[in-house]
Amino acid sequence: MNLLRAANLRNLLAFAILSGALLPSLALAKTSDRDQPMTLDSDASDCNQAEANSKCVFSGNVVITQGTLEIRADRAEIVRRNSDIDQVVLTGKQATMKQQMDDGTMMNARADRIVFEPNRDLLTLTGNFKIESPRGSNSGQKMVYNMGTGQMQSGGDGTRVRTVIQPKTPAKGSN
Repeated sequence: MNLLRAANLRNLLAFAILSGALLPSLALAKTSDRDQPMTLDSDASDCNQAEANSKCVFSGNVVITQGTLEIRADRAEIVRRNSDIDQVVLTGKQATMKQQMDDGTMMNARADRIVFEPNRDLLTLTGNFKIESPRGSNSGQKMVYNMGTGQMQSGGDGTRVRTVIQPKTPAKGSN
């Protein structure tokens, strides 16, 4: 499903940090965002930067910004294995992300829990997720998106999924 390009999703969550540095291997959806400083604000942080296998937890009104990327969550947890980012978990009621795309349009995503696994190219949104862009939207209870292959799986667990695909050009007479 081409509602969300792999690069856009990968970069929407490319905020994974430990020492205040961006994951350099990920490019951001808005090309110029990658060259912007990243700011992470939270009420508290608990971070072990000395260990190769460690966890950083940012809690309370977490706001992460970099260029046009803005992420808000109650909690952000970053897990490192062998000094590499293994998993990023955003939680809240709801964790939200928005970013401007290179074409000037906005992409918005929200869910109760968002898990990004860069080594597996997986993005999992659970708990009343919704992803919206001018091209369309997808919502439901759980979505697993493989950013490497573009494969998106949602539903199949007894819950309903809604996908809306916008036409390339608006119908005549609509604004």
